[in-house]
Amino acid sequence: MAVRTGHPDKNQGLLDETSKAIIEQLQVDGRRSYAAIGKAVGLSEAAVRQRVQRLTDAGVMQVVAVTDPLELGFDRQAMIGIKAEGALEPIADQLAAMDEVEYVVITAGSFDLLIEVLCESDEHLLQVLSERVRQIEGVKSTESFVYLKLVKQTYSWGVR
Repeated sequence: MAVRTGHPDKNQGLLDETSKAIIEQLQVDGRRSYAAIGKAVGLSEAAVRQRVQRLTDAGVMQVVAVTDPLELGFDRQAMIGIKAEGALEPIADQLAAMDEVEYVVITAGSFDLLIEVLCESDEHLLQVLSERVRQIEGVKSTESFVYLKLVKQTYSWGVR
């Protein structure tokens, strides 16, 4: 399990030191009981439950299962850099709607957008690129970075 945290500035009131300690506890083990977290941070189980609910409702964090794509039949992962023209947000929205796309980032630099895709095979990746990504109006070019080995993936960067 992993805990992903949202943008800290928009929820500053929720992020006191106790809430940050709760988030850190969940980043170590997303299945940790509220009672165990309460013991570690000095709150009751009910108080921890309430804080976790407020943090998730506010979008400050999510508690999610992190899987190994290879074990789930996704034999091809790739990062795709996209150069585009025109408004980027509509392109990003169309990309985000694709099941194969894990995340979409609008960037500054060589590419206008970066996406990560999970595909079942090289043929599936080719189909996603040729028949879907490159067909979106405004997409000028793509460059694919096929993952050979995933060395590190973490969601435990902590809170500040």
